[in-house]
Amino acid sequence: MGEGKETDNTAGKKPLSLNIVSTRNAHRGFGAGMIDLSNVSSIIIDGDEAYIDIGAMHAKSKVERGIRFTPNKEEVPGGRTVWIVWVAVDRSQEAGAYYAGVTACEMKIDAEARIGWKILADHVNKMDHAMKRRFVLEGLNEREAQALKRVLVEHNPGMWERSPQELKDKLEQLCGSGGN
Repeated sequence: MGEGKETDNTAGKKPLSLNIVSTRNAHRGFGAGMIDLSNVSSIIIDGDEAYIDIGAMHAKSKVERGIRFTPNKEEVPGGRTVWIVWVAVDRSQEAGAYYAGVTACEMKIDAEARIGWKILADHVNKMDHAMKRRFVLEGLNEREAQALKRVLVEHNPGMWERSPQELKDKLEQLCGSGGN
């Protein structure tokens, strides 16, 4: 029964392969709808401390390592609030780079129990909002907003100066009268 005969179901079909897509030309072929994360970074706000941690891009930030996450907030009653802030950077031809989109996502982490709470879909949606040049910072308290503002300004004062007034106003509002 068909011994010595091989069947080739892919005859005439082009095999699926990885495409190298250059950002220099207007490529409209297969994979053209891919998301470019090269201009997105992540900042962790943990209490009064805020720092850049690119590991958050793959859920491997310093605070997330070794933590088992659950979508049920009730399972993390002793958790501390930690924020991942997605920051999209853009560049204007006249002025240079600036913070174009900034969004904050809440997590609860109980490092001792090695359990945490986060809603992955919220993190993905907030990253998308940052990439779409939105500023969503609701939920940050005054000291968290101050820590975020401090890291944005200290990282690159020029980028902060060139950033939209909307970002500065939102952070100033959250920082209250004691803002930096």
